[in-house]
Amino acid sequence: MARRFVSGNDAVAEGVRLARPHVISAYPITPQTIVVERLSEFVEDGSLQSIYMHVESEHSALAAAMGVSSVGARAFTATSSQGLLYMAENLPYASGARMPIVMMNANRALATPWNIYGDQMDSMFMLNSGWIQVYVEDAQEALDMMIQAYKIAEDPKVLTPFMVNLDGFVLTHTYEVVDIPTQEEVDAFLPPINLSENIMSMEAPKSLCITAGNNYNMEFKIKQNEEMIESISVIEQVDAAFEKQFGRGYNGLLETVDCEDADVILVTTGSITGTARMVQKTLRAEGKKVGLLKLRYLRPFPTKALTEALKNAKVVGVVDKNISFGYEGTIFTNVNSALMQEGASQKVDNFICGLGGRDVTKENIHEMYEKMLVHLETSADVNDANVASKPQDRIHYMNVRCAL
Repeated sequence: MARRFVSGNDAVAEGVRLARPHVISAYPITPQTIVVERLSEFVEDGSLQSIYMHVESEHSALAAAMGVSSVGARAFTATSSQGLLYMAENLPYASGARMPIVMMNANRALATPWNIYGDQMDSMFMLNSGWIQVYVEDAQEALDMMIQAYKIAEDPKVLTPFMVNLDGFVLTHTYEVVDIPTQEEVDAFLPPINLSENIMSMEAPKSLCITAGNNYNMEFKIKQNEEMIESISVIEQVDAAFEKQFGRGYNGLLETVDCEDADVILVTTGSITGTARMVQKTLRAEGKKVGLLKLRYLRPFPTKALTEALKNAKVVGVVDKNISFGYEGTIFTNVNSALMQEGASQKVDNFICGLGGRDVTKENIHEMYEKMLVHLETSADVNDANVASKPQDRIHYMNVRCAL
């Protein structure tokens, strides 16, 4: 194992190189471009034995990956923002055909107004596409998840495409020390792809991307949904095996910090978790019973683990770097729904921040915790059912700089 000072994009490229994809279908878009540039260099210098396809668009990048996966080869592509939206038509084709493609998405704001900086609006559009979605906190997790993603996606019980999300610029372009495993270590963990059933074959001909009318279509979709939910056990097993092999793991679908006795818990996703860790630690040192929950996977959504982790809290806050226009943050909707299913009565706040790459500072996180702690002073605030309050009462726009 080697230690190197690399950017998040470089870490992704190193993870992909170690996973040995047969074909890389590449189209550059900021802030993802460095990933496919590095992979082209690896192919050129011979450190990665792979076919490199420089296609004419993001739509073509995923279409090419689908072709690769359909014959049982390992495929990789990467995109961001408008590029992900340009791919949108192909995402459900890949998931419905159960193609275990791995794609890196550099989270970036959507137009209009035009903006190249990072929020999570792009991937939130794709939650219903049938892809597994994970959100990483740092460059080390980014590298490790490229390796884990293939092992999860290619599991015979899963066979589902996998999207690894990195916050644009905050992770993709910042540098940190990363441990890079050896090829031998990764080969021992991630065997060659073996799709013996779900591939095109001259010996055993079959159809992929078939038509299914109203007599059968619903059953296909129910099966796809049920097996996505069942992938939770595979995700947990793969992460545990990874920790055993490499000495570091990520607690499966989510991570909790001081949640057991916390009165208030903040739910975060992606790189903002690192900032929240520092604030939570400081407030704990001051004697305030605050916790932190890092939500790693949005699909499959870890309803059982999430509600178990939050069950003792009186107030829950959910951070969203996105808005579902006309309602609330998308992660908040998912977390709040899970809590309501369990009959929870906590006060749940939605903190919307970081849109268009606006900085989310320690002071912003501290303000979120303080807003939640205020609810403890009035028992009525905590006991009021969420369903009785207006969406506007639950939403807090953080770090707004001008009149709306």
